[in-house]
Amino acid sequence: MDSGYIFKIICGIVTVIMIIYYCRRDKKLFSFFVGAFTGSAALFIVNKYGSIIGMNIPLNLFNISGSVILGAPFVLFLVIMNFL
Repeated sequence: MDSGYIFKIICGIVTVIMIIYYCRRDKKLFSFFVGAFTGSAALFIVNKYGSIIGMNIPLNLFNISGSVILGAPFVLFLVIMNFL
């Protein structure tokens, strides 16, 4: 199996898990918007000021959709993966 194909499958599974998580919350829309806002804000901050610490995380479709769906932990994961 191709590693890109496996990566896409894992991303799909994580997205389904997050949709189930948001559906089980009491305040579904509020929870989603707070997660999307904090994830987007974290991504934009890292994109703008990441060069100070030698990090370049581009604003592409994958990073934006990941930060909106998964929130700030996704951005933290990108930062950690960039250091490795």
